[in-house]
Amino acid sequence: MLGLRPTAAGPAGLVDTPLTVLDAIRAGEAVLMEFLDAELRRARDVDPVFARDVADRVSAFLRRGGKRLRTAFAWCGWRAAGGSGDATDVLRTGAAIELLQACALIHDDVIDGSPLRRGAPAMHVDLARMHRAARMNGSPESFATAAAVLAGDLALSWADDLLTETALGSEHGPRLYREWRAMRGEMVAGQYRDIHAQATGASGVDEAVIIATLKSALYTVERPLALGASLAGADERTLDALRCAGRSAGLAFQLHDDLLGAFGDSSLTGKPAGDDLRTRKLTYLLAVAVELADASGDEEAALALTPGITSRSDEAVERMQAALERTGARVEVESKIEELVATSLRYFETAGADPALRREFAAVVERASGVAPDDAEEGLCGR
Repeated sequence: MLGLRPTAAGPAGLVDTPLTVLDAIRAGEAVLMEFLDAELRRARDVDPVFARDVADRVSAFLRRGGKRLRTAFAWCGWRAAGGSGDATDVLRTGAAIELLQACALIHDDVIDGSPLRRGAPAMHVDLARMHRAARMNGSPESFATAAAVLAGDLALSWADDLLTETALGSEHGPRLYREWRAMRGEMVAGQYRDIHAQATGASGVDEAVIIATLKSALYTVERPLALGASLAGADERTLDALRCAGRSAGLAFQLHDDLLGAFGDSSLTGKPAGDDLRTRKLTYLLAVAVELADASGDEEAALALTPGITSRSDEAVERMQAALERTGARVEVESKIEELVATSLRYFETAGADPALRREFAAVVERASGVAPDDAEEGLCGR
């Protein structure tokens, strides 16, 4: 089915029949692994200690998996805009987005002080262990923080290298690069708004939506769809429809992630249970709960959700979980996710995707959001 040789900068390949999304994820995975192999060889040529301690860890982090949702959405955007034939560029673009995702996760864990990622020690935790095992000088934590920042930077540089190579070899390169440049800036802005909200004790719903949009929705779904569509030479009507589909699906993804952050099982999520509540991260879920507690006069819930506590005990986290349930915030967020998923599918249909691709897109959105599609409702496109 796939006449593609997935090398870091190899010749283009042709797809005789359209790949399914699952096929595309597998093919994109092969491209990513080949790229990592090539970059590790280059890193060892630069410096063996750096390669062993940093580059090998970044590669191992990426090889541990992940949903590869961004690759799937880039593929859906390419196919929706009429992409066919040579699949190399879109698969390489998907791999570049996965590298950017690795940068975001490594840095996010440093910022949040999260001990786990994908069921294993977070990058900075693993590096601190290395420091202790080697009996190195100085603080293990300070060393690990600095090294993890560099590890994230390396993932970002690899992502830029792969995307730039792809753009330079594509007739649609300038459009591709414009989408990429916008996505990187949005991701950093979202991360800053996240830590700013925590520092100021913000609780507003509007601010929570801004953070969710910038930090996650855009670079998880909207931009990957647009990146893929750009490689197919999509017109503005198609791009607009895909952006709206991506905005709604991306917000559904983040709201579902908020629920997992508050109530998820760490053995399934690979992250500590209740971590977002322990640090009182401003999420849409939290903002809705604060709003509902104030409206109903539920002083107990309002107190449990109040800002100003830097570290919360297990008992405090349990009180927050109870407040999220009692105010009705959890149910309201679950309902909003269903609404956003339905809206996303409606917009994707208007992009002109064929029925088979619409079904595949729906399956990817369901996987991202944790809910099955329903009737379309008014979404948050444009917010």
